[in-house]
Amino acid sequence: MKFKIPIASPKLGKKELNYVMDCIKSSWISSRSNYVTEFEEKFSEYCGVRYGITTSSGTTALHLAMASLGIKKGDEVIIPTLTMIATANAVTYTGAKPILVDSEPDYWNIDTDKIQERITDRTKAIVVVHIYGHPVDIDPILDIAEDKELFIVEDAAEAYGAEYKKRRVGGIGDIGCFSFYANKIITTGEGGMLVTDDEKIAERAKILRDHAFSENNRFWHQSLGFSYRMSALQAAVGLAQLEKIDELVEIRRRNAVLYNKLLKSVQGLTLPTEAKWAKDVYWMYSVLVEKDFGSSRDSLMNRLEKAGIETRSFFIPIHKQPIYAKYYKKQKFPVADELSKKGINLPSGSTLKKEEIKYVCESISSLRG
Repeated sequence: MKFKIPIASPKLGKKELNYVMDCIKSSWISSRSNYVTEFEEKFSEYCGVRYGITTSSGTTALHLAMASLGIKKGDEVIIPTLTMIATANAVTYTGAKPILVDSEPDYWNIDTDKIQERITDRTKAIVVVHIYGHPVDIDPILDIAEDKELFIVEDAAEAYGAEYKKRRVGGIGDIGCFSFYANKIITTGEGGMLVTDDEKIAERAKILRDHAFSENNRFWHQSLGFSYRMSALQAAVGLAQLEKIDELVEIRRRNAVLYNKLLKSVQGLTLPTEAKWAKDVYWMYSVLVEKDFGSSRDSLMNRLEKAGIETRSFFIPIHKQPIYAKYYKKQKFPVADELSKKGINLPSGSTLKKEEIKYVCESISSLRG
């Protein structure tokens, strides 16, 4: 059916159209455009770092990050098991092995207390995923990384504008990776970005992103490069979106306040919590459906669909995915399993209206039991 209330729709306006038309009129629509350069510069500045490298998607940003760090076959990279499949795939593309860590129950991010026990002499990096827009408690991980000489990659695809102790996520680790897919807080339709404060990493990423052309002899390739460029048309949309990012983040946070108010009295729901040290951007407003709600998460989702309300389940953990499960048969991840079973993402887009949120909440309340 056509949903009355979609899970997430982008908020686009005249400026996006004007910038795209400017690209078309100039004929500079490839990656070699001032729009691409300006988007990279302004987005990296927003994250508090010096370098931004646009890519064709959030997944390619993650893979480019791994490749730029020299991650290779035989290496291990620690990631949370509760994450979108792209996090694990980006590691696997390099030939390295994803080493999984369970979630913590409060904010649903990687359990920092369980990272140390997963480190071996083959570990090269730790990927932290700021799940659904809430920052990871990253200081303890920074200490571990410094002690063990490991890289930290932030998968911040869902967390533009989120803050950890007043620092914007994506600019805290060695590399931050973002996605600009259409359901994200700011979008280019498709596309991604790698940001870093490390000049050597940035230069390596730029080379590998574009087939690893050589500087003095263009068609002489000394490294295995990729075609991960972003077009000027995408960057033009992204630049217009970036100019209103504070507004778009505030919409998500304001919607979360209303959701919290309307759902707090519904028995059987666990609402999201925001840590004192965090600024959550609520890319998805997510709740857990407990036993005393009176019906299962999947049953609730089906009935909301019939009411014209689109929802999403939480990610299925990596250790349960058919392409990865055989590697983790003997390992247990009870928190991630429980979150995946109970979690539901409610409509969270930037175009969501108050009346629609009220309708969603009234529908949930009426479907209890």
